[in-house]
Amino acid sequence: MVLQQNTQVPLWGKAKANAKITVITSWNHKLYTVWAKKDSSWRVLVQTPKAGGPYQISLNDGETLLLKNILIGEVWVCSGQSNMEMPVKGFGNQPILNSSDILMDAENSSIRLFRLERALTRSPQSDCKATPWEEANAQSVKDFSAVGYMYAKLLQEKLKVPVGVIMSVWGGTMIEAWMDQSSLKEFPEIKIAADTAKINKNDPTVLFNAMINPFVGYGIKGVIWYQGEQNRINYQLYDKLMAAMVKEWRKIWQMGEWPFYYVQIAPYTYTLKDKQGLAAYLREAQQKALGEIPNSGMVVTMDVGSEKAIHPPDKLPVSKRLAYWALANTYGKKGLNFQSPVYKSMKITGNSAYISFNYTPNGLTSFGKELLAFEIAGDDKVFYPAKARISGNGIMVESDKIKVPVAVRYAFKDWVTGDVYNTEGLPVAPFRTDSW
Repeated sequence: MVLQQNTQVPLWGKAKANAKITVITSWNHKLYTVWAKKDSSWRVLVQTPKAGGPYQISLNDGETLLLKNILIGEVWVCSGQSNMEMPVKGFGNQPILNSSDILMDAENSSIRLFRLERALTRSPQSDCKATPWEEANAQSVKDFSAVGYMYAKLLQEKLKVPVGVIMSVWGGTMIEAWMDQSSLKEFPEIKIAADTAKINKNDPTVLFNAMINPFVGYGIKGVIWYQGEQNRINYQLYDKLMAAMVKEWRKIWQMGEWPFYYVQIAPYTYTLKDKQGLAAYLREAQQKALGEIPNSGMVVTMDVGSEKAIHPPDKLPVSKRLAYWALANTYGKKGLNFQSPVYKSMKITGNSAYISFNYTPNGLTSFGKELLAFEIAGDDKVFYPAKARISGNGIMVESDKIKVPVAVRYAFKDWVTGDVYNTEGLPVAPFRTDSW
C-alpha cells in the first residue's frame, strides 16, 4: 500500500475484546500501544515520515501480523460515475484513446492502485470487497480508472514520490447515493428508504455506506471527483448537494479541508427527450459549487467531448487538468496555470456585448479557429448564433438580428464544442449572462 507522507495516519481493525495491541513502524522503529474496545475495535494514529520505502508495519495482539512493501508518499481518492469508472481498457465498443501505449508504459512500482468492487447497503459498513493494493503494470492498470491512473502517473512523474489511488466508482449513479445520512438532513425533499425496501444503486446513502465508509479516515491528500450526468434531473440542488457531501466527508475524515477537484460533465447529445438541455444547467451548478466548497477546483471539458459517445475516449486532457490543479494549488508548483477562464461581466455598447473573464492573465485564443459557440439575445429572449471575436482580454459578441443585446450564452448546451481558451490552453467554462 501507500501511506500519506508527513502526517499522522490512522491504522484500525478488530481484535479480541479488551486485547492489547502493539504496533511497530519500521521507518522509525516506534512502538505504539492501544487497547481494543468492548466491541473489539481499535484505532491508533502513527506518524509517517517523508516519502520513501519500502517499509513494514508489525501488529501484535498475541499473534503477529506483518504488513510488507509499504511505501510512503501521496494518496488520492478517485470517485464518481462512469467517466471516472471507465477503465484504461475501455468499455464494450467504447475505447480509451491510446490505451495500448498507456498500458505499455504502465509498469511502475511507485504507483499503487486499490479498487473497490461495486456494492450497496442500507447501513454503513466497516469492511469492503476490493482488489487489494497492486503495483501499476499493464494487468492492474487495464481495469483501473483511466482518469485516476493517468492522474496518479502525472503526479508520480512530477513529484517523484510514490503515489497511491483508491478507486470507488459506479456508473450511472446520483450524488445522493454517495452521501451519508447526516449530510442529507438539510434536504427534506430527499427521502431515505426504509432498511426493508428494495435497494437500488441510486438510493440515497447506499454507495456511501458500502463504498466510502469502509475506508473513511484512511490517510489521504485529497479527492478527485467526476460525476453529475445522473443529476441533470435535479440540477437545481446539485451545487448544494456536492457542497454538503464534501463538508461531511471532510468532517468524518478528520484530516482537515483536503482538496476536492472535480470535472464538469462531458458534452454529449443526451438522448432522453425529457432531459435534453439540462446538462448546461448541471454544469452551471458545478461552477457555482466552486464558491461553496473551500479548497476546491473545477476542470472544464467542453473541448474534449464526443457528440455521440457519453464516454469521450480522450481522457488524458481531463487527467492533466486535474493534475494542474493539484500541482499548482496543492503542491505549490509556481508558474503553472491551472484555472479555466470563467465569466466575469458583460458590457453593452450599441449592438455589441463585451464579455470579460477571470483567469486570463495573458489573454484569450481560439488557436486560429472561428468562434462558433456564442449566442446572443435581445429582450424577446430569443437566442441567435453570434459573431464573436477576441478583443483585448475579452470577447466582443454581436448579431445583425439583435439591435440591443440583453444576454449572451457560451457553450450553454448539452452538446457543443468549446472553441476559446486562455493562452495557456485551458478552455473557457460555459456560461450564460441571463437567468431565463
